Amino acid sequence: MKLWEKGFSVDAAIERFTVGKDRELDILLAPFDILGSMAHAIMLESAGLLGQEELSSLLHALRELYDFASGPDFVIGEGVEDIHSQVELMLTRRLGDTGKKIHTGRSRNDQVLLDLKLFTRERIRELTMKAESLADELLAKSEQYKDVLMPGYTHLQVAMPSSFGLWFGAYAESLVDDLLFLQAAFRIVNQNPLGSAAGYGSSLPLDRKMTTRLLGFEQMNYNVVYAQMGRGKMERTVAYALANLAATLSKFAFDVCLYMSQNFNFVSLPEELTTGSSIMPHKKNPDVFELVRGHCNKIQGLPCEVTLISNNLPSGYFRDMQVMKEVFLPAFEELSSCLDITLYAIQNIRVNRNILDEKKYDHLFTVEEVNKLVMKGMPFRDAYREVGRRVMEGEFVPDRSVEHTHEGSIGNLCLNEIRLKKEEVVKSFHFKGYQSAVEKLLNTSLRG
Repeated sequence: MKLWEKGFSVDAAIERFTVGKDRELDILLAPFDILGSMAHAIMLESAGLLGQEELSSLLHALRELYDFASGPDFVIGEGVEDIHSQVELMLTRRLGDTGKKIHTGRSRNDQVLLDLKLFTRERIRELTMKAESLADELLAKSEQYKDVLMPGYTHLQVAMPSSFGLWFGAYAESLVDDLLFLQAAFRIVNQNPLGSAAGYGSSLPLDRKMTTRLLGFEQMNYNVVYAQMGRGKMERTVAYALANLAATLSKFAFDVCLYMSQNFNFVSLPEELTTGSSIMPHKKNPDVFELVRGHCNKIQGLPCEVTLISNNLPSGYFRDMQVMKEVFLPAFEELSSCLDITLYAIQNIRVNRNILDEKKYDHLFTVEEVNKLVMKGMPFRDAYREVGRRVMEGEFVPDRSVEHTHEGSIGNLCLNEIRLKKEEVVKSFHFKGYQSAVEKLLNTSLRG
């Protein structure tokens, strides 16, 4: 079934190519397409374009379809072009002419815009919850190991004392900033495009404020041309936010891979969280973090892919947008699995508490010695030269006591402040607003 059929057949090769992966990918959009149809039907009835009995039968059928589409058995049939066609076909088979009325005042252009936004805001919510859990675990590890010192590096050269409290806490705060970026993307997503039709509105008396409210959007995309132009822009904005989050995971994964090597021996994983070699019996490889790094580096290429697909298109709809779904939709599950496995691995990570016993780390404490001389009244540059002389002449004896008190330092990790910042960011997403609207919409369909 094709919503645009006009009595002629399309060449089979053309059909295969133009449909592409839509049948496979649109399964992910199915519940959201049905939610949009529920809101649209209620609006059509209020505008006098559907009768009350027609609305009641449509809502009842759509709710049953929603439950079915949320399960594992829903498929888009062979010969059916996309999820929009599948839903309309199922409604028409069940309700006859009433089912044919569901497309009134809509285009597949604003349908897919709506589906993508409903899908994306729910996936953002899920990623936010997982990123928050990961940040909480990192903060817990920071507190647990706040007194365990480790080397800090610049240029991969031994530099100054750090601590596992600082290391874990740094990635927790990085995730908070990632969530702030994701929140900005979420607010762009959470605007209603429905009613823009093919990108130029409709002569029918559509009530876009009603569908905005019914679907729990913060506001609408007002200009119908811009609503259509938002396809690609929305994906690109979200892609940058996903890439930002992926970059934090990738950097952490690189650290763990480095620190697990025998040359560093800062951290380890239980044997059951590592993999082996087909030829070297002693190997315990950090494959989990290597794969996290690989997946997250791939995700960091997503903004470029989206940009290259959409960047040279003028206003209006073009079929190029279909290709974007192939890179955009799967990225959420890929990043989600990376967050899950990173959390699991961190929960089981082990820390070496005796790293600084080795003599090669003596020079970590040169800056500490310079600062002690400064505190006694020696000018900084003179203190710097004096400690440098001791190092050059083999006279430097480190004092391994470290007394840092300022905010964010070894002795003052500001974990409560980071936790509060995280909680404020997560709370300001206002997920409950759209969740309650969707729940109310589904309950309305049950009453229908």
